[in-house]
Amino acid sequence: MEKALLAAEAVEEREVVELLRNLVRIPSHYPGPGEAKVVDFLDSFLKERGFHPFRQEVAPGRPNLVADLGEGEGGLILEGHTDVVTPGEEGAWRYPPYAGMVEGGRLYGRGACDMKGGLAALVGALLAVKRALGHLKRPLRLAALADEEGMMLGVKAFIREGLARGFRGALVAEPEEMEICLFQKGALRLRSLFPGKMAHGAMPYAGENPIPKAARFILELEALQIELQETFSHPFLGPPYLTPTQVLASAGEGQLNVIPAQAEVALDVRTVPGLDHGELVARLQALAGTQAGVLEVLEDRPPVETPREDPLVQAAEEALRLLGLPVRHGGVPGATDGTFLRAWAGLPVVVMGPGSKTLPHQVDEWVDLEEVVQAARVYAALAVLYLEWPPSGPHSVAVG
Repeated sequence: MEKALLAAEAVEEREVVELLRNLVRIPSHYPGPGEAKVVDFLDSFLKERGFHPFRQEVAPGRPNLVADLGEGEGGLILEGHTDVVTPGEEGAWRYPPYAGMVEGGRLYGRGACDMKGGLAALVGALLAVKRALGHLKRPLRLAALADEEGMMLGVKAFIREGLARGFRGALVAEPEEMEICLFQKGALRLRSLFPGKMAHGAMPYAGENPIPKAARFILELEALQIELQETFSHPFLGPPYLTPTQVLASAGEGQLNVIPAQAEVALDVRTVPGLDHGELVARLQALAGTQAGVLEVLEDRPPVETPREDPLVQAAEEALRLLGLPVRHGGVPGATDGTFLRAWAGLPVVVMGPGSKTLPHQVDEWVDLEEVVQAARVYAALAVLYLEWPPSGPHSVAVG
């Protein structure tokens, strides 16, 4: 416990706050400038402090950054993403979205909450452990990854190239109000295409209108969603959802008198543990098929969970208690990079970070600076608790 407290106390508030301001001041949305300039900054920042980070190119101009403290196996991954969503109409913001303005203990800006606040806290914790203890019995790996807000190319490349291999767990610093989140909803991104035949709007009998087919499919989705919600529910994640997000059908701009040749419906499906994706896709395909539609799976992110008794969870709970903070559990309503660290790499994952759950992607996004610094202290203590205890099994340590 003494080492964990030493690491927590070694977090430097000014360092964390200034790092966060600098990160927010660097636009990193995509499409747009992307993550490269954030990675450039973090690369120099960490090298100045004795680290030897390396880049992994995920796509042109879109790198991951990885930095290690210590060597060996059985370590902990500290994961955050460097991309943010677009700020939208900048004139709608109270402060410029990339100014990093501070007022009333809050830092405002695009990505302040999601998730440069969490990323700054992870870096602050890494520096604090190095400052207080030099290194631990097992390594810490900072993974600052690209494209979490898109198709999660960064974490997929990270795992495919073996960069999660040999580690025992992962801490993901998404904004969850410092709740210990062990459950993450699954996600399916689907597209259903309904064929038609072009014709003049004055003579619809000469063609085949795909729009009513798409409309009937959407209405059938609502009935299926009600059925699923009555069958599947989760205490931390709530019910599953089948949400149409795009309906496209047009013969071209201004062609209001033309029946289109095709209609398209895009779906954002959110699932919970226990709801099989393969079976659900088959049911959705059957629904689309009744209208001669074809369903395409664009992305499949399974729901995941980490057992409450896992040592990483125990370490997270103990770190909060050690610093006099409440121990609260929750669930992640969407997928994160932790989804793939759990599903593909098989790692126990805790999602826990500073910031309000409801603020990501909003205008005037902000994060509480005290909470960010507090998160850095929790992460430093958690790392020591998790990595300093000897293992008693393949994924087990005794904490407490």
